[in-house]
Amino acid sequence: MNLSADPEWENRDRLVFSKAHGGYGLYAILADLGYLKQDDWQTFYNGSFLSGCIERSEKHAIEASCGSLGHGLPMAAGMAFGAKLQKKGYRVYCIVGDGEMQEGSNWESIQFAVKYELTNLTVIVDHNKLQAMDYLDDVLTIKGRKDDLQKKFRAFGFATGSCRGHHIREMASSIQRIIGLGKARKKPQVIIADTIKGYGLLCMENIPKFHFRLPSGDELKMGTRYE
Repeated sequence: MNLSADPEWENRDRLVFSKAHGGYGLYAILADLGYLKQDDWQTFYNGSFLSGCIERSEKHAIEASCGSLGHGLPMAAGMAFGAKLQKKGYRVYCIVGDGEMQEGSNWESIQFAVKYELTNLTVIVDHNKLQAMDYLDDVLTIKGRKDDLQKKFRAFGFATGSCRGHHIREMASSIQRIIGLGKARKKPQVIIADTIKGYGLLCMENIPKFHFRLPSGDELKMGTRYE
């Protein structure tokens, strides 16, 4: 992303973190970049001003309040449309959850982005196949339908791609490639990033209940794995 030391620089790229229940990961990155104090990140939920669901604070590079799912992508589309109207060069990135894509407001904003050829909008879907209480294909996704989200985005008019979401270099190159494709075809873009919920902690991987609670000490003793 095109950023500067000033989080309110007018021409900065914007990131809307729509799946805001995962905000702790974003806070860690913002702290590494110097937009948040390390103390504020380390005291999250223990005295810090940082909330469990993201609240907008431009001075800390937090672009949008999210948490009520399905709101982030409409806001990101609006930001991208505003940049286009003003002939600004910045890009807008939006990270959404795959369960969140059941919200109709997302599909309205997707139609809007295609209609107005928002080539400056890139969506990244955290495709871990789980939502708050269950697996996607036990809720609304039809069992066995492969590449469901990518096919839907493509049908709506997005430039689409996929990658392994835990492989950062692969993800970065996939995003660069899809942005180039979107510009050439005058389309907004989406990357479906295949991930594992709770990745790395053996006690948490692919287990829905950890959407709502922390692992115990005994559970953590099961160990970790990272590729």
